[in-house]
Amino acid sequence: MSPIVVIIIVLALVLIGLLVAFFLFGKGESRFTFDIGGGAPKASGGSDMSSEGGFKSRLFGLGIFSGSIIGVLLARLWSMQLVSSSTYSEQAESNRSRTISMAAARGRILDRNGKELVSNRASLTVVAKSDVVNDDIEMRLLANLIGMPVMAVKRNIEDSTGGAQSLRPVAVDVSRRVVAFIDAHQSVFSGVSVEERTQRHYPQGTLAAQVLGYTGTVSSDQLKKSSSSDSDSSIAYASGDVVGQAGVEYEYENVLQGIKGEQKVYVDASGNVLSFSSSVEPQSGSDVVLTIDSTLQKAAEDSLAKRIAALREEGRTDCHAGCAIAMDVTNGEILAMASAPTYSPSVFVGGISSDDWKSLSDDSSHYPLMNRCIAGQYPSASTIKPLSSFAALNYGIATTTSTYYCSGYWTGFGKGFGQYCWNHSGHGTVNIQRGITVSCDVVFYEIGKGFFYSKHPEGLQDTYKKWGLGSKTGIDLPSESEGRVPTPEWKYKYYASSDSDSRTWQGGDTTNLVIGQGDLLVTPLQMLCAYAGIACDGTMYRPHVLKSVKSPIGDGSVVTYKPEVMRKVTEKQAYLDVVHAGLKGVIYEESEAQTEHFTNLSVTVAGKTGSAQTSKSQPTGWFIAYAPYDKPKYVVASVIEYGGYGSEGAMYVVRDILGTIYNQPDTATAVDSSGVQ
Repeated sequence: MSPIVVIIIVLALVLIGLLVAFFLFGKGESRFTFDIGGGAPKASGGSDMSSEGGFKSRLFGLGIFSGSIIGVLLARLWSMQLVSSSTYSEQAESNRSRTISMAAARGRILDRNGKELVSNRASLTVVAKSDVVNDDIEMRLLANLIGMPVMAVKRNIEDSTGGAQSLRPVAVDVSRRVVAFIDAHQSVFSGVSVEERTQRHYPQGTLAAQVLGYTGTVSSDQLKKSSSSDSDSSIAYASGDVVGQAGVEYEYENVLQGIKGEQKVYVDASGNVLSFSSSVEPQSGSDVVLTIDSTLQKAAEDSLAKRIAALREEGRTDCHAGCAIAMDVTNGEILAMASAPTYSPSVFVGGISSDDWKSLSDDSSHYPLMNRCIAGQYPSASTIKPLSSFAALNYGIATTTSTYYCSGYWTGFGKGFGQYCWNHSGHGTVNIQRGITVSCDVVFYEIGKGFFYSKHPEGLQDTYKKWGLGSKTGIDLPSESEGRVPTPEWKYKYYASSDSDSRTWQGGDTTNLVIGQGDLLVTPLQMLCAYAGIACDGTMYRPHVLKSVKSPIGDGSVVTYKPEVMRKVTEKQAYLDVVHAGLKGVIYEESEAQTEHFTNLSVTVAGKTGSAQTSKSQPTGWFIAYAPYDKPKYVVASVIEYGGYGSEGAMYVVRDILGTIYNQPDTATAVDSSGVQ
């Protein structure tokens, strides 16, 4: 019987007793008295102050008080037993039961052919009960055994995010020696055990590291965002969860992250587990299939690393980094995306050390975590000249038959102003098509001058923006840069600390812009998309790395990426023909040595070199090409930082990627020394 019910019964009996006493003893004589001294009877008046009267009054008050208490208790009992019974039952249940969360394995990441790029592997993990933290000796012995600071072990054991009764992970990927020692000394490590859990595994090593990204413990910002009502995420994180932090791991976190399982246990008043109840098994995340071709990706990375090493041996000591991309122009699928230097995502498994993080973030390491394909920003150099040609033709600055004379030096703004063509000997008389082919700077200086004095002085900027420069492509990867298309307004604000003349847009700014130098900044992906648009007569598909999301049951897919037209630029066919012919001429007419590397391909190629001037002794080299020329399918771009002219470095990387696509490796040995920019 409930203690409250017993108390109420006792109080009820007391009340009954008091009432009985009141009725038995409270009925006395009349409140009138007689004066026996003779005379008429009279009322004594006033209150009865006798001891008998006071007792009766107190007895009556006690009855009222006791009745009130019992009434309140009865009302409370009625409320608890009938009105709020379910609430108190839930509270009682929660006091004796606990829920332990069970981590779910993340989904795998596969290449377009089903080859594993990221998977999960078994990991021997040392776990401990929460009360181990109270045993200083056991905790110190454990720290010495696994080679961790005692405070780190303590912090891990105190982490109760998985549930108060859950086993706390202390160290992952422990050796068999540690497992054997703990197993053989259970009397010492009574609260410690070893479990087999899963960790991220990279079967291809560092391949596509910047695309894949890495995982790590959820940050405070991510925790806050996941619990926010404005969050798009359907996942509620807890402190200590492992989540995607970069690349595909971050971009498709909602797909890759599984659903945690739950185990319900019953505990005593001290929190000790008495028994186990129902459980819900964790569900693994879905597998993600990328558009990346691992064979082509490896070819791109190997060629990039090989060319950078060769350039350094030739004396380009500042050359440490570069990138390369290959895309299907018919649907925007990224087939390869290489960035150098690279890193191993496996260093983040189980938590990255401060030394490793410092090494990856230090300037001397040349920022391997950065995906230069989408986040690197460079002057485009001469690769911009096809877009400058469209601008000139559309705004009437030039026609398809306009010709210009190049003597190697240009003084279009007067004798006090002069600029060299890359070919100091000059190209003679050339038109726009030939100007693209031989990359004649004088042709484009004249175009720049025409814009500077025209009614449309920002026609170049408008054309670049129309083709996607200065804005993000919207690729499904984080940390994409938007680049910069400088304008007179931008310059005036950007150089606010300079004098008025230095802040004002000058003719030299336009002639720098028209050849892709100066303050213009683009990403390799932006230029790749622009050339894909040129190849397809103005149609540009949005670049993407997701191909599909696999169904957890069977071999089907629950999501298949649908190609999306990012923008469509309308150009007259005559203008497109001029640019196409000029780009084809770059491959087969600009340099005999360069041509030799492409005549051994079974398809016709069109492309462009570029050499961006930098603060270093060597320029940053560009090369972009698309093929086949008559029915474009692929576009490939490469940039090598401080590696010299585009034909000296980036061209070889593009040729190696095309060679892998068509299974026709480059066998040419000719070296281009023309210095074409």
